[in-house]
Formats: sequence, C-alpha cells, structure tokens
Amino acid sequence: MSMNAQNLNLESAVKAFGAEHVMRLTGLSKTQLRYWDTTGFFEPAYAFVDRRSPYSRIYSFKDVVGLRVLSVLRKDHKVPLTRLRHTASALSQYSKTPWSDLVLYVLNKHVYFDEPETGKVRGVLNMQYTTFPLISIIEDIRNKSLQLRERTESQFGQIEKHRFIAHNARVIAGTRIPINTIRRLHDAGYESAQIKTEYPTLTDADIEAALRETEKVTAVA
Repeated sequence: MSMNAQNLNLESAVKAFGAEHVMRLTGLSKTQLRYWDTTGFFEPAYAFVDRRSPYSRIYSFKDVVGLRVLSVLRKDHKVPLTRLRHTASALSQYSKTPWSDLVLYVLNKHVYFDEPETGKVRGVLNMQYTTFPLISIIEDIRNKSLQLRERTESQFGQIEKHRFIAHNARVIAGTRIPINTIRRLHDAGYESAQIKTEYPTLTDADIEAALRETEKVTAVA
C-alpha cells in the first residue's frame, strides 16, 4: 500500500464514529441504534455481516447528522417511528440518505422537504405545501463532533488503547492515530514538523512518545 493510500485510510478512520460517540452526539441510546440497524431502518455506513465484531458497526459523519435529525424528530416533535419509516421510503427517490442530504422541516408531526421539481416546501406524506422555519442541526453536529475530538494537555505525549479505536492498536491519546503510523513516517524520513503537517493534532511530545514506544517493541522482538 502506498503512503498516500495509508494516509487516505487513516483520514477516513478519523472521520468515523463508534456507537459511544454517536450516542453522545445524537441523544439516541445503544438499544435504539441497534434496533434501527437490525430492522433495516438505519444502517451505519460501515456495516459488516458479522455483528459480533466490536468494529462491525462504524458510523460516518453523514450518519451522525441523519441520526441527530431522527432524534430531533422523534424526541422533540414526537413524530411516530412508523411515519418516519414511510417518510424514508417516500424520500428514497430523492436520496439514499435523505435524513442527512435533504433540508427537512417538521410541522404537527409531519415531515416536509424542499421539493426539487417546484422549489417549494412540501409535506412528504400529506403532499401539502407550506412555509415555516427549518430544523437546522448539521452545524450543531459538526461543532459537537469537533468538541469530542478536542484534546486536553494531560493527553499530550500519552499512549492509549481502546477496543473501539483503530482495531485495538496503540494510538496517541485523544486521537485515532496509531503510533505505528508515526514510526513508519519517521522511518520514511519525515521530520517532526512534517509529521505534524500530516496530523495537525499531534505535538512534539506525542511524536517522541510514539517513537519511544515503538522502539521498545522492536527491542523486545
């Protein structure tokens, strides 16, 4: 695998969310996520047949936005789940991921959207046209997801393992960046400044800790 391919894969991993993060960002419970997944109402972007693996259900940013929309519709506006299922089916002609791709509105437990053919706001199921304030939550989710990824000073220069991060590989604390990736970049001739350009959240202390830790493993082997 080329270095660019490795960086692309790692970049994708950083944008992924485990169930714990999804619950914090959306307000949904693990039971709800599992039920919606198993019934086919909302499957995560990175889903595998074998659900026994702890990494078989990973959510994309778009997934999180869609789930937050559904959470708002269910909890704040009391839209019945059955109606949401029918709504999703009706909107599937416009998008495979309507809850995150389309601008949605809600009024009296009915979901509305910007109808592409007319440019008007129309009820998905009741077919009525109307105008009212929209549910705007994508920026809210973006800000919250960034807050989840903010690191504290106590995490700088620390190594950790987490069963939902990077397949249980050792990573820089507060990130999804495996220490082995830092070692590979270093061995490829990257200086600390160049590594930090690749991964702006890293500090010199992080890089030094990763190199020390990987050297220990090499020495033991």
